[in-house]
Amino acid sequence: MESFAEQCIDMARSMLGNNLGAINEDGSIISVEGERSRLDEPGHAALAIGEFYRATGDTELQRTDLIDLAARCITAQVFTEEEAENGLAYSALGLLSFGPSKDRNPLWERLVEPTRQHLDQRLLARTDYDNHLQAFNIAKAVARYSMGLSKKDETGKLIDRFIQRLKSNSSGGFFDDAPESLQHGLGGAFDLYGVLSFVFIRQALQLHANLNLRERKLPSLRTYAERYLKLLPQIVRDDGLGWCYGPSIGAYGQMHCISLILQAMRDNWIPDGQQSLYFELLRRLFHYFFTSYLDQEHGYLVIRDAERSTGQNHTTRMANFDAARYLCQWSRLARSIGKAPTRTPASTKAPRGAGRFIVFDKSNRKEQGLFVYKNEENGLHTLLPLISSGRWRNADSLAFPHCPGIFDWPASRYCPVMTPELTFGDKVVVPCFYGRQCTTGIGLRNSVYFSYEQPELISKDEELLSGLGSCKVKWTFQGSKLICEYDFRVHQPVQLDALRYLLVISVPHGRYHIPQAPRLGQEGLRPTLIHNDFEAIWKPTEDVTNDPHYRSYYSNICYLQTLSRMQPLAMQPRRNYRLALSFEPDSVRNGSG
Repeated sequence: MESFAEQCIDMARSMLGNNLGAINEDGSIISVEGERSRLDEPGHAALAIGEFYRATGDTELQRTDLIDLAARCITAQVFTEEEAENGLAYSALGLLSFGPSKDRNPLWERLVEPTRQHLDQRLLARTDYDNHLQAFNIAKAVARYSMGLSKKDETGKLIDRFIQRLKSNSSGGFFDDAPESLQHGLGGAFDLYGVLSFVFIRQALQLHANLNLRERKLPSLRTYAERYLKLLPQIVRDDGLGWCYGPSIGAYGQMHCISLILQAMRDNWIPDGQQSLYFELLRRLFHYFFTSYLDQEHGYLVIRDAERSTGQNHTTRMANFDAARYLCQWSRLARSIGKAPTRTPASTKAPRGAGRFIVFDKSNRKEQGLFVYKNEENGLHTLLPLISSGRWRNADSLAFPHCPGIFDWPASRYCPVMTPELTFGDKVVVPCFYGRQCTTGIGLRNSVYFSYEQPELISKDEELLSGLGSCKVKWTFQGSKLICEYDFRVHQPVQLDALRYLLVISVPHGRYHIPQAPRLGQEGLRPTLIHNDFEAIWKPTEDVTNDPHYRSYYSNICYLQTLSRMQPLAMQPRRNYRLALSFEPDSVRNGSG
């Protein structure tokens, strides 16, 4: 792991060198062209500088005083009065990275007295959160106690509260980033923010001055972090693509997963018999991250360009500081882990046509989870989430097979991708977000199916529409062929005003792509309408190659194929309205065909 550690530090040094010049005299951050700065960016920069100091001990980079830059960033973040909890938490850990107490911290000495006093006040004041922002409260508590700003340590209490809420919101032991109390819908946003929360809390605990508290709290954190560790071998694709559904993925879908694995290895959370498996996952995740997002010629991270995009909550500058921070963290962790095992890793390949539903939450009211399908013969690997989209209203969390390169969707934008959208007046219905009686099994000719019911239809804004109707959904996977079936039924006579069903055709990124990654050939998805009670028709294919609104997290979207009905339809009770399609995607590898 020594060469990996050195590679990470070299990349971090280059990445910081390319972005430190964007820090103004007042600590604010200059955005790249075409983007707007975020209020929390100075905090992200401060932690990146702090992690670089922890990894190298260097206080200068390219003749720039890093302590002075970090002091400027923390000052800017502390005096940002608008709510930016993550920026404040990142600043707190950045300060703590330079030393465990005020007396031995060169960055604290560089801060002027008004900044110190205001920082103390900001770390003390906190809002009680039941989403991932609670992880930032924990980091603030760690910093306040460890720096000697308070004799009372609230860290343990906040961690206990975080775990207790996790348990109450998920029967499967996964983190819900949008429990029902935060919205009118059902809750259940089981996405990448769960991984982020555990990684950030563990990083904060490593800096805690009280080692005994850290040792007491690690077992409870391990219990739930291991849920995500066990999930990774099932969702990481052969080409190294990591977490690829829900908001804030792309480069972060690689970085958070890499950190989780390295932290688990450092803490001896991975059994000896599985070490090789996770080292192989780590290798593939890092290779995908390195190849797909790093400009190797200039040494900086590219998350948004003319061919791809990312979530609205991420800027290029923030992502570069985050990547530099993670690279420094990976370097430290790799050195503490030591040598990688030399024995052959256990196979992660699934049997031909294997499918599994991972339960995130199951109750009398709802069932939510992730259906994973792998096919060893054709390389098809899809993730079908049945979860809430939380505060984000886009296609990232809709219930269709997510498989970048084959089944794509526009980043952080709503459209009914591979999902029928029914409009009843001012209510827009999609069969996503929750299910009941979720079932998987083996069908005819070794096919694998996943089905669920919705006793009450739900709107795209996750409002249950009581009394309107119900829906049954079934996905069938047979080799390279997929079939989706939707059966709708209304409870009373009602007029359907419109129906939409969208298919997305993309091409690999012209520069940043993995040669082994699957992509669509010239024949595309090869869709076939099997049943069409809505009498919808295919509209002419729409060319969106040059439309900046249609970029995925990974590549450029070129064409949209839309099945639609724009004429009213009088739907009657006691009658099923069925829509069924099949797909046999022309899947090839980037390096072949």
